[in-house]
Amino acid sequence: MAPNFAGLRGRPLGLTISTVATMGFLLFGYDQGVMSGIISDKAFNDVFTATRGDMVMQALVTAVYELGCLAGAMFALFFGDSTGRRWMIFSGAIVMIIGVVIQVTSFVDHIPLLQFFIGRVITGIGNGMNTSTIPTYQAECSKTSNRGLLICIEGGVIAIGTMIAYWIDFGAHYGPPDLVWRFPIAFQVVFGIIIIVGMFFLPDSPRFLISKGRVEEGEYVLAALGGYEVNDHETQVQKNLVIDSLKASGAGDKTRYRDLCTGGRSQHFRRMLVGSSSQIFQQLSGCNAVIYYLPVLLKSSLHQTNDEALLIGGINMIVYAVFATFSWFFIERIGRRKLFLGGSYLQTIAMIITFACLIPDDPQISKGAVFGLFLYMATFGATWLPLPWLYPAELSPIKTRAKANAVSTCSNWLFNFTVVMFTPPMVGGAGWGTYLFFAILNALFIPVIWFFYPETANRSLEEIDIIFAKGFTENISYVKASHDLPKLSDEEVEQKAAEYGFGTDAPAEAEKGQATEFSPEGSHKENSE
Repeated sequence: MAPNFAGLRGRPLGLTISTVATMGFLLFGYDQGVMSGIISDKAFNDVFTATRGDMVMQALVTAVYELGCLAGAMFALFFGDSTGRRWMIFSGAIVMIIGVVIQVTSFVDHIPLLQFFIGRVITGIGNGMNTSTIPTYQAECSKTSNRGLLICIEGGVIAIGTMIAYWIDFGAHYGPPDLVWRFPIAFQVVFGIIIIVGMFFLPDSPRFLISKGRVEEGEYVLAALGGYEVNDHETQVQKNLVIDSLKASGAGDKTRYRDLCTGGRSQHFRRMLVGSSSQIFQQLSGCNAVIYYLPVLLKSSLHQTNDEALLIGGINMIVYAVFATFSWFFIERIGRRKLFLGGSYLQTIAMIITFACLIPDDPQISKGAVFGLFLYMATFGATWLPLPWLYPAELSPIKTRAKANAVSTCSNWLFNFTVVMFTPPMVGGAGWGTYLFFAILNALFIPVIWFFYPETANRSLEEIDIIFAKGFTENISYVKASHDLPKLSDEEVEQKAAEYGFGTDAPAEAEKGQATEFSPEGSHKENSE
């Protein structure tokens, strides 16, 4: 009989892992959207008086969360490989709940703003730990055929979480003053508890376990995920592919930080750089300028009342959430590159429409800017929202995946903070120029994607290693290498790995003292010593 976890094996186990992982990104999206509806509300400003009418202080209260997320992502960078995917996510959810409790217990006579700041930072730390780890965990537990779909679902539910936050803000706005902001923030605990309970019973990533020399545990998880016996041929093939992948990336029990900057057949540095650039571009596209501050933008640029701004913002979030589900159906069929490129084109057009309608300063023409923002959010939800969470997680090899994904997430939060911090004063000072700025940035993404982003759709994680080895060995563009390499079976991947010399020796790597052969047992022994 196939092994199981909590009585689950095969497809039910995979679905449970995906559900719990998705809950982490639902919580991420909720926390992104929750401040937008309460930051300028009278009930919130009466408790945190420094935020009343001060856009810079409002920006700081919102953006300090991103600094916490950056700290959490850095924690995952330094400790993710030793802690493991499962316990990092488990711990991140606990930290988030602690931060939420600190926030909602802020009262007028107890230095409320300082306490709220601390709570926001702690909540951010937990979220940074989770967002750095969940895509890697999901990628390493998924089948090739549905990896893109499952991680895109994670990205898509960010929009659903944001939509839930907007409408809870809208409903709470009409309640008692304390309910207006305390309940929306406290509601996050529900998602956190689901993650904690789920991760307690679920297994760690089989690829992580094997990379640490815990081969028998990794085999057990691979068998449970596939619904096979441990000794089944399919389980053994999957195990051998993981070991070959470790050989390809210069295996060893411990990944050093300098390994992230190596080239050769593994191309660690290039892969980390391309993955991180997708996270940076996501933030520079202007997404959080719209998500965090849409009600503020509507009031300042379009002169809407607070109730009108909240209502329009809520409707826009419904559009955002609906379009975020589109990528679920097209991610493998269309591919990553085309969605990246198409999203950049349409987001550029949306920002052009927005700033062009604001230039005349005419109330009637300015309504066209609402269409521009709606078009932007619809496009972003279908393309750039999920893709940067998927692409870095599948692009890096197993040896550096946790650290490289943490670096890309750190990039996301650093630029997220920058955009969130400077958007309010930018809108106040530059007006329509803010949207012109984001239109130019979106247009600049297109040539970078065209020349440097290889297609990874319908490829196993081990097959992606072959793409980079082929590009390096044959001295061709990695985009071309991906295009030229036919879809490979598991057995063909093993053959190609042997052809490119995985596990044998690259002089450059040997000089750096990197191991060139992978010995799970030796790794395990060294670890125990």
